Amino acid sequence: MVHVRFEGRSYDVTERQIHISRDASDRTIKSRLAQHFDVTENRFETYVVDRRPSGDIIVRPEAVYG
Repeated sequence: MVHVRFEGRSYDVTERQIHISRDASDRTIKSRLAQHFDVTENRFETYVVDRRPSGDIIVRPEAVYG
């Protein structure tokens, strides 16, 4: 499962929906998500791809503190 936080909303998509494997590169994941959301790839440029021990993938905006 790929959990995505995009434009203030949370989405769950399967690897199959965005045509990736669990070992896909961060760049590939971001590219496929851009296609899925019908936006340009640069919209995901600063996003973080976090791979959890469970096998889930979390894609979220980079956290800014301070």
